[in-house]
This record gives sequence, structure tokens and C-alpha cells, in this order.
Amino acid sequence: LQQVTRVARQMVTRYGMSDRLGPVALGRQNGNMFLGRDIASDRDFSDTTAAAIDEEVRKLVDEAYRRAKDVMQGNKHILDTLANMLIDKETVDAEELQELLATNDVKMAAIA
Repeated sequence: LQQVTRVARQMVTRYGMSDRLGPVALGRQNGNMFLGRDIASDRDFSDTTAAAIDEEVRKLVDEAYRRAKDVMQGNKHILDTLANMLIDKETVDAEELQELLATNDVKMAAIA
């Protein structure tokens, strides 16, 4: 949840991926990265804009959750089969997983 929220906030504030706020970068980025933390940003926008950012982030997170839930519910039979395979064997290798997905006509995204 932290990661999806972080990515959604970056989509809105860094990459301008919000219809409501438009294609603008919000917040001054300073490139001080340390201890694995994200690049820090200084707030250079109003409380109203901050509230709009929060609303846009919430919309993105809610939509991602809804889509993930729909995919899982739509493929519950595959997840049940996979769970049974894991109960029986404890491990499933890539070939077995690909075969399970192919026999159930699941399209996989290309992995770079």
C-alpha cells in the first residue's frame, strides 16, 4: 500500500498525470537521496492544491485496488488451482505457472 500510494503521488505531483490538476510538476524536487529514501520535495503549493493532490492520489489508489480485485476475482479458479498446486508440491516453477496460465487463456505482460 505504501508503494502504490508513493507511485500515485509521483504520478500526480512529478509527472502531471492528473486531469484535474493538469500536466504540471508540483513541489520543488531536491536531489538529496539518502538511506534508500525518495528524493525529498519542498511544498510550493497551497493547502487547496494539497487537498486536490490527496484526492487525486486517493482516486488513483482506489482505481488500482478495484482493478486488482476485479482481476483476482475474475481469475479465482486459477488462483484456487495454483493454491492447490502449492499445497501439494510446496513450489511451482516458472514453466508450471506458464502452463497453468496458458491453459486458462491468461495473457501475460512481457517481462523486460
